[in-house]
Amino acid sequence: MQNSAPTLYQQLADDLSLAIRRGTLPPGSRLPSVRRTAHSRQLSLNTVVSAYRVLEDRGLIEARPQSGYYVRARLPSPARPAVTESGPASPTQNAVLDLIGTVLQAQQTDGFIDLALACPRGGDFYPGNKLARLMGQILRRHPGMVSTYALPPGSERLRTQIARRGMDLGMTLQPDNIILTHGCMEALQLALRAVTRHGDAVGLESPTYFNLLPLLASLGLKAVEIPTDPQTGLSIDAVEVLLAEQRIQALVAMPNVHNPLGCCMPLDNKKRLAKLVNQYQVPLIEDALYAELQFADTLAPAVKAFDADGWVIVCASYTKTLAPDFRIGWMEGGRFDAALRKLKFASSVAQPAVLAETLGAFLESGGYDHHLRTLKRRYAAHVEKVRGLIARHFPAGTRATQPQGGFLIWLELPEGCDSVALFHAAMAEKISLIPGPLSSPGGRYRNAMRLSCCYPLDERYLTALVRVGQLACEQQEQARRHGREING
Repeated sequence: MQNSAPTLYQQLADDLSLAIRRGTLPPGSRLPSVRRTAHSRQLSLNTVVSAYRVLEDRGLIEARPQSGYYVRARLPSPARPAVTESGPASPTQNAVLDLIGTVLQAQQTDGFIDLALACPRGGDFYPGNKLARLMGQILRRHPGMVSTYALPPGSERLRTQIARRGMDLGMTLQPDNIILTHGCMEALQLALRAVTRHGDAVGLESPTYFNLLPLLASLGLKAVEIPTDPQTGLSIDAVEVLLAEQRIQALVAMPNVHNPLGCCMPLDNKKRLAKLVNQYQVPLIEDALYAELQFADTLAPAVKAFDADGWVIVCASYTKTLAPDFRIGWMEGGRFDAALRKLKFASSVAQPAVLAETLGAFLESGGYDHHLRTLKRRYAAHVEKVRGLIARHFPAGTRATQPQGGFLIWLELPEGCDSVALFHAAMAEKISLIPGPLSSPGGRYRNAMRLSCCYPLDERYLTALVRVGQLACEQQEQARRHGREING
């Protein structure tokens, strides 16, 4: 009979797990160093390291580079969506577009602290100096590049690297089939123009990326909201019903590192989604903008990886990971390739050669992999720190997503809180955030909000975040007082 007694490292992991659950080691606190724990417990260093790895696997702690091990923030996940798929609706039928304009205007005002936009800024997030050196080298070798029109298909070097990197997401792409675009937004716009006509209905995740709403409105398209789970993503059952009943003419989704939920769709769901859009011959526009920012070492595949007959159009860019101002995006259009190339030429002809060549050279050098590893560690640490502050400073009962990548957190506030009112209160104090209704063509999610932590977590940012939590607490208390007055 085998001995079932726990090993020393398992026993240590269980002891620390109990301390975390009881609050002896609170969220955000630093665990004793491996050496100190080994000395105090009279254990080997390897035993302690093994115990800490068990705690990492359980999701209880995280390792931060050059800092040590920390207890992860404990926040309940947002509830499964109660929303059912809605009928087609124009995004302009509510105040959502006005709110988007207010958020963007705040970015142009001095003194505002941005907790809203997914726009990383500064040298902590982009290899600006390296890109500048590469661009200088390219211009010295090819000085005539800036005085020559860039024409399609654009930099072969970059397209080759995009195809090579697509393998990390399970995709088999050919450089000749890749279209370079002006960021991911142009790719999404071209895709929608290629596969829809004015008045068509497009399936959108709910909640969704807020900038899709003005995009659909500008094209005269209607949105059908589809329930999207904070942990597993788009409801495939709901998609199947919509496809079978021919209620949508296209679908837009972010299966990997969803904006705003941060989740990744399970593998079986991706396979099923690819099979469904091929079976019903309805195009899926897959937004893979954040796919390379998955925290896992091995990236989960794109839905495009399972596309049998070219009904999936994949869109992405390097604005979040390498060079936002270059505005270099790309797409692979499957069976819609020819139509997309015509639309791209009519829209913006081609991407600047010097910028595309610079990115291609950086990807070719191997520096991108190192940069991505560093970036993902930084974002994972930022997410956990912000979640810890939410747990401490926002109203009791607040729920928050545990992103699987990227830098966005979706909050659900408890009863008595209204994210639109909170948005205006924060704006009055020069703090910008994204209220939940911006992520819904129907103006849903007034109890929810999106926070972005892709900025240096300096004193200004942290103070602003804590202040938003205080405002939410004040709002909840006011609602309670009002309720007591009404009741008697």
